[in-house]
Amino acid sequence: MVASSPSSTTTNSTGRLYYVYDTVMHGFAAELTDEQARLLANTTGVSGVYKSRVLPLHTTRSPGFLGLDTDFGVWPDTEFGDGVVIGFVDSGIWPESASFDDTGLGPVRSSWKGRCVDGQRFNSSTMCNNKLVGARNFVVTGTGTPLVGHGTHVSSTAAGSAVPNAGLFGFANGTARGVAPRARVAMYKACDKDGCSEAAIVAGIDAAVKDGVDVLSLSLGTRRGDGSDLSENSMAIALFGAVRAGVFVACSAGNSGPTEATLSNVAPWIATVAAATLDRVFPVFVTLGDGQVLVGQSLYTQKANKTEPLGLVLSEYCDEDDLVPDRIMGKVVVCSGVDEVVTGMAVQQAGGSGLLVLDTSALESDGLDALPFTLPSAILGVTEATKLLSYLHSSPHPVASFRIAGATVTGETRAPAAASFSSRGPSRVSRELLKPDFVAPGVNVLAAWPDESTLTGGAKDDPRRSPFNFLSGTSMACPHVAGVAALIRKKYPTWTPAMVRSAIATTATARDSEGRAIADGGLGGRATPMAVGAGLVQPRLALDPGLVYDAGEQDYVDFLCTLNYTAAQVRLFVPGFRGCTRTLPGGVAGLNYPSFVVAFSGNGTDAAVRVLERTVTKVSEGAETYTVRVEAPKHLVAVNVTPATLVFGEQKNEKKSYKVAFRSRGMPKGSRGKTVMRFGNIVWENDAHKVTSPVVFIWG
Repeated sequence: MVASSPSSTTTNSTGRLYYVYDTVMHGFAAELTDEQARLLANTTGVSGVYKSRVLPLHTTRSPGFLGLDTDFGVWPDTEFGDGVVIGFVDSGIWPESASFDDTGLGPVRSSWKGRCVDGQRFNSSTMCNNKLVGARNFVVTGTGTPLVGHGTHVSSTAAGSAVPNAGLFGFANGTARGVAPRARVAMYKACDKDGCSEAAIVAGIDAAVKDGVDVLSLSLGTRRGDGSDLSENSMAIALFGAVRAGVFVACSAGNSGPTEATLSNVAPWIATVAAATLDRVFPVFVTLGDGQVLVGQSLYTQKANKTEPLGLVLSEYCDEDDLVPDRIMGKVVVCSGVDEVVTGMAVQQAGGSGLLVLDTSALESDGLDALPFTLPSAILGVTEATKLLSYLHSSPHPVASFRIAGATVTGETRAPAAASFSSRGPSRVSRELLKPDFVAPGVNVLAAWPDESTLTGGAKDDPRRSPFNFLSGTSMACPHVAGVAALIRKKYPTWTPAMVRSAIATTATARDSEGRAIADGGLGGRATPMAVGAGLVQPRLALDPGLVYDAGEQDYVDFLCTLNYTAAQVRLFVPGFRGCTRTLPGGVAGLNYPSFVVAFSGNGTDAAVRVLERTVTKVSEGAETYTVRVEAPKHLVAVNVTPATLVFGEQKNEKKSYKVAFRSRGMPKGSRGKTVMRFGNIVWENDAHKVTSPVVFIWG
């Protein structure tokens, strides 16, 4: 991949030119030898040469869980997002799905420049309509690979049409619809079963912006966090171009949690979305021989129960050498760290009668993937797995029986909780920028699925098919935010991407369905902003945020300059850039972001003071006065906000600035030599609005 200046005439000498980029960046993707790449990098007019990496792909209930209702509130107020175009750079789409039916939709707006292009098994004249308004393939190799359902799932999550009687084999039955059910879908295929070519991703972004999408959703990224240099990340560079063009961008945070500093997609110009649980579970009850009852989850489709006690056998590897009839015939196999459904089929084929999977990443069972097993099975979280292992090691003849209700239980579980797999901050680019931005449902999300695809990528021998499927991951959380952004864009088409992100962030909630702090499903205790950002998105409040924190191209350039990027590096993002003339007051933390990260240097004594400034824009009707409220660990930090009151007149888009002085009173006890964090909030509020910015305090 080559980024060049607009006037550069450099061409590819091999004759294998894949893509030309002319919207979000200027350059091309070509096949080059190492020597050709080296020579090209030193050619006048070439800003950078990047080796294209392969990046991994990162409902009936979730819209209602987010407070969306067909009869009142956000959906009617925004016409269900009608006419807004959401672009997806993903694995393609199954247009035959009822989720992409265009009944009742008028033609796409006249300014839309996108198109559907014929491809393998894709007839654009019959498969595109007023719902699916764009479909292009940028996968140049492996076009004969089996269909991947990921793109179908995420696009229907964000913008799927209403489909009654949806579900999977009787689970989660109801009407499935996207967060913005009348928004339009444009798919830019950059991924196949082997992953996503970075060159193809950039080509998809470039085409989407040129076509005129309003929102971009990318549920993909690096496996275990971005590096510290955004100038080496071609996807981040391309998305800077998208935001410059006014496109709101939502990206998944990654699935490498609960380990810290594992985030993907942390550029400040995008919205980074982490995953949380829903208040819906699919319980299975396992009774051990000593009377203990364990609770797990499963989508096993048969309601017949294994009420008779069956012998338990612990399998260390759960591979073909271990799962043999002589060892497991008629028994329940206990496994951990396996490809669950595939393992279940292997157990069944070897004569096993059941499977218990130990998931050591999630503390409780309500945060686990519910999977469509082919035999009586359950996945158990850490708490239940510990009980099971203790029983196995203490009983000479361990047995268990299943009670499988085949039921969907809603509203009886605390939610949301931070998903154990969801990647965590701090960002490797800068710990003084809070990422992720917020969380959305990402566990056991039901959405459209290709009729011809297996329910899991690995279980190729599974004959079962369904037009809907459950998936978990930050991939599933990301399109929820893309849908919310589409609803906001419908009501406020002139808002910048930063204004949209701010509206979602400052109205998010850090409380769960029981009014308690959102729990951390992987680490236990209270989830911190490093796991959930500002909290769970709330579309109803995001549509009327009162105040927003805006930022644009110059702000992000100042951010890069503050990181000591050279002029050549910044030119990758902004062609024609001449040189840094200023940096952000207060350092990277001085970016006009809807959150604060305050890093105290040294030993955190009274001399450690950080002063940060923010500017808010009034987007509400009428005159308003806001008073500040500070939530902080007072024994550790003194916080002074000036002014403490913001008075706005009748005019919309009026701006006011304020400064916050953070003074450390000393490091937390017992923390010397360590990096520790504490948390708080800065809240601007009146009778109509509450604008909340999470604050992270860092010592060490």
